[in-house]
Amino acid sequence: MAQTDTSPFIGSYTALITPFSNGQVDEAAFRKLVDFQIENGTHGLVPVGTTGESPTLSHEEHDRVVELCIEQAAGRVPIIAGAGSNSTAEAVRLARHAADAGADGVLIVSPYYNKPTQEGLFRHFTAVAEAVDVAVIVYDIPGRSIVRVADDTLVRMAEAFPNIVGIKDATTEVGRPPRLRNLLGTGFAQLSGEDATTLPYLGGGGHGAISVTSNIAPRQMADMHNAWQAGDIATAQQINDRMIDVHDAMFCEASPGPVKYAAELLGICSADTRLPLCEIADSSKAQVESALRGAGLMN
Repeated sequence: MAQTDTSPFIGSYTALITPFSNGQVDEAAFRKLVDFQIENGTHGLVPVGTTGESPTLSHEEHDRVVELCIEQAAGRVPIIAGAGSNSTAEAVRLARHAADAGADGVLIVSPYYNKPTQEGLFRHFTAVAEAVDVAVIVYDIPGRSIVRVADDTLVRMAEAFPNIVGIKDATTEVGRPPRLRNLLGTGFAQLSGEDATTLPYLGGGGHGAISVTSNIAPRQMADMHNAWQAGDIATAQQINDRMIDVHDAMFCEASPGPVKYAAELLGICSADTRLPLCEIADSSKAQVESALRGAGLMN
């Protein structure tokens, strides 16, 4: 359990959606979302990751959303800014901007489509780490990027650059945390990248999660992590049981389509996404609404 850990990032971090209105970033709705998160106990915020639709934001929009998040949070919680790209030069630029804007860390996804080797991954992540003096979180998501960051590559990177301090692990492998703890110690932040397996991930030695569900249920997800940290396993399990259908519904189609629809149902922001993501199917809408009602999130 995390009481004895020295990880710089612990608890429930929200992979923020990016609200749109009439095709543009809805800055007012985004500011409200940041406040809603912090007021409901979220431990940290992650703007412009996959959930924030970073692939379809312009560079100017990407930079602006990072700035908005940092400005609105005003130091109340840590900010890990999405800065990933399948171009190393672009990732470096995004990371430098986030660091200059005041982010506490940057989230760097494995390059997608290119299919780099492990040596290529090492050079990609360390190029970013060399360019900034903030924390670098490696985002390992082979389901979207095809390549996986091997454990020994992760160790090599962390040994070479002390600001490579953690991983967002979206492999869903709940047996990985103890292996990485043995290799990297308890101070290397291990954050689940998959809501449905977060609790068993914590059980294996993980420190927290970068969550999609917490966009719409920040209090519930923060409470689950708080209970876990306090050693109240029964309460953490009860919350997880109540939220599991919501987790499943949030990924009934490509994220963030379902979570944005849920956000619209709850009055948080519009469900609008950008192509190639589009309005979710009626069957998916029914699943999302049923899950929200079942979890007590919507009357």
